[in-house]
Amino acid sequence: MATAANSVPHPTLVSGLHNRWHPDIPAVATVKPGQVFNIECVDWTGAQIGNNDTSDDIRDIDLTSIHNLSGPIAVEGAEPGDCLVVDILDVRPFDKMPWGYTGIFELENGGGLFGEPKDNIAAKAIWDFKGVYATSRHIPGVRFAGVSHPGLIGTAPSAELLATWNKREGALIEAHATAVPPVAYGPLVTGAYVGQELPDDVRDKIYREGARTIPGREHGGNCDIKNLSRGSRCYFPVFVKGANLSVGDLHFSQGDLSFCGAIEMAGIITFSTSIIKGGIEKFALKQPIFLPSPIDPLYSAKLVFEGISVDYHGDGTQYNMDATVAYKQAALNAIAYLMKIGYTAYFRSDLLLSAAPVESHVGAVVDSPNACVTLALPLGIFEHDILPKEEGLKKLDFGQCAVRSDGVL
Repeated sequence: MATAANSVPHPTLVSGLHNRWHPDIPAVATVKPGQVFNIECVDWTGAQIGNNDTSDDIRDIDLTSIHNLSGPIAVEGAEPGDCLVVDILDVRPFDKMPWGYTGIFELENGGGLFGEPKDNIAAKAIWDFKGVYATSRHIPGVRFAGVSHPGLIGTAPSAELLATWNKREGALIEAHATAVPPVAYGPLVTGAYVGQELPDDVRDKIYREGARTIPGREHGGNCDIKNLSRGSRCYFPVFVKGANLSVGDLHFSQGDLSFCGAIEMAGIITFSTSIIKGGIEKFALKQPIFLPSPIDPLYSAKLVFEGISVDYHGDGTQYNMDATVAYKQAALNAIAYLMKIGYTAYFRSDLLLSAAPVESHVGAVVDSPNACVTLALPLGIFEHDILPKEEGLKKLDFGQCAVRSDGVL
C-alpha cells in the first residue's frame, strides 16, 4: 500500500501485492522525483506466522507464495539505462503490531545455514518491540537495539533480463536436480500472486515466467543488507520504463545467520527518489550500490569467533579457500560457546545469532588452503557477563524457545 507523505494525514493512493518478478506486472502508483511517500508492507510470508508459542506455523509455511512485495511503484521520467536513486527515510513496524519473529525452517522446506537434518527442525522466537529495542520471551537474557531495514528491494527486470535469470538458474537446477534443499527455485505457477486486475493471458504469462523472489540478482532483490536503514541511499539500475520499484520483507533487526536470518516484521517504509540519466553507463552498474545508514547501535565491545575452510565441526574435510565453510565454522564456534552459558539448545543459539546485530567479515581469502571468516558477537546485548574467565563460564537456565507441538526437536 502506497501513501503520500505530507504535512496532512497521508491519503491512501493505492494498494498492491505481488510475489514474482516480471516486467509485465503494472505499477500500482506513480510518484514524481523528489516526492516523499510511504509504502506499507506485510511480513514476507503474508501473515503465515503468528505471535504464539509453537513453531508449527514455521514447519508448515508455504514457501511457494513468498515474498509478498508492495508495489511496483513507477517513478516519473525513469527510463532503461538510468539509475534510480532511492533514499530510505524511515523504516518502522506498524503501531498495532509491535512484534516480529525469527525462525529456523525444516530442511525439506528451505533449511538453513547448516544442512544437517538435526539442525533444521522448525523453531521460532517471538520478539517484542519497545522503541528501538527488542526482547524475547523465547530467548531471555538479551536486549538490543534494532536497525530496521528492508530485506528485499529492487527494480523490475526487462524481458531480456528475466529470460537470462530463468535460463541460468534453470541450468543450475537441472545440474543438481536431487539437491535438498534445492540449489535454486525456478518459475512456479503454484503460489504465484499479482494483486492487480489483469487480462487472463497477461496473468498467466506472469505466473508461468515470473522469477521467484528468493535470491538477490542484478536489480537488487532479496539481499538482506542490514545497513540499508534510515539514511541509506541506494542506486538501482533501471531496466523498464518507470523503474517499477518494489519492496518488502521488512526486518526490525538482523544478524548474519540462518534461512530466516532476521527479526521479520510488518511495517511502513518511507522513500524519496531521484533519477540519474544514463546512470548504468556512468557508474558501470552491474548491480545496485549503496551508501549505508549513518545510524548504527553503539556496541563497540565484541567477542569475535574465527572459522577456516576446514569442517572441524563435521567430518574434518579440508576445503580450498571456501569462505562458506569458514563462515559455518565461525558460527558453530559461537553456538558452541553460547551453549556453555546456558543457551543449551542449538535452536536458541541459532535464533539469537540470526536476530541480534552480529557482524561477520571475511578476514582473508589469499592464504591457501584456508579462507578466514570472523563472527563478532556484541557483548552489550547480554544482561550477564559472557566473557571467558579462569573458572569457566557460568551456565544459566534460559528455558526453551518455541518448538513444534508434536515435541520433535
